[in-house]
Amino acid sequence: MHTNQRVAIVGVTGFIGHGLPALLSEKSIRTTGISRSENNSVPGVDRWQTPDQMDFAGHCAVINLAGEAIDRRWTDSAKQKFHESRVGVTTRIVESIAKLPEDDRPKVLVNASAVGYYGDRGDDILSEDARPGTGYLAELCSDWESAARRAESLGVSVVCPRIGVVLGKNGAAFEKLRTIFKSYVGGKLGSGQQWMPWIHVADLRAAIVHAVVSDTLAGPFNATAPYPERNRDLTRKLASALHRPALLPAPAFMLRLVLGEFSTALLASTRAIPTALDADGFQFRYPTLETALVDLTN
Repeated sequence: MHTNQRVAIVGVTGFIGHGLPALLSEKSIRTTGISRSENNSVPGVDRWQTPDQMDFAGHCAVINLAGEAIDRRWTDSAKQKFHESRVGVTTRIVESIAKLPEDDRPKVLVNASAVGYYGDRGDDILSEDARPGTGYLAELCSDWESAARRAESLGVSVVCPRIGVVLGKNGAAFEKLRTIFKSYVGGKLGSGQQWMPWIHVADLRAAIVHAVVSDTLAGPFNATAPYPERNRDLTRKLASALHRPALLPAPAFMLRLVLGEFSTALLASTRAIPTALDADGFQFRYPTLETALVDLTN
């Protein structure tokens, strides 16, 4: 990729997107932020658009991180929002690209997905060529990726990071876990045997930038650390790092009672590994949970 290029980021004001423009600027790539409200607190954004505009002329790549948070009860109205914010937004991005002359289209679309694509797979080791799973979340992720892949017919390289549990300071997952354990009420979920693919937010952002500039990475890639953890081990190591006990497990029946269908995401076992990133030469800063927790708890 030539220097002095421009990337558009949908979802730039979110937790993951907020740190991307500064990383891109290190590679002489400028950023257009796409947001419903202009947010000047995002460092590195020098141009703004609204989702209704979405003009990608003059952009070498588009990064789409839009998606309504799923960590709540999956009511029918919530599912509509999950679908619209993922499949709907992605469809409109591809339609916007299609309106451009062929020689003015972005070369790359990095479109978020999730490890929920694989469903509940026990101890199976899941690289990117594993079949999709079953259940609501797997079907949503499959539809999400299919909507993005329609851009391939426009001559755009489509890259879909299947994102695991993102651990980062001020991020929803880590802060919720930290609060729970600090209050002495943390513990494993269900049996604790389920594999939880996780990634440090710094590695996730670096992997997304890598996907923009790489000439060889295409298709789906697991945006997960090389060493997933069983839930029981993740909670034990986090408790130890926070100097708290992991005393109070949450039984599966209680999770189902309180959280409904969303509990299936917490109890699913997804042993995803970043085969595609490794093959493309990506280096993780935080490959193990121990290295990540040293950073996150200091």
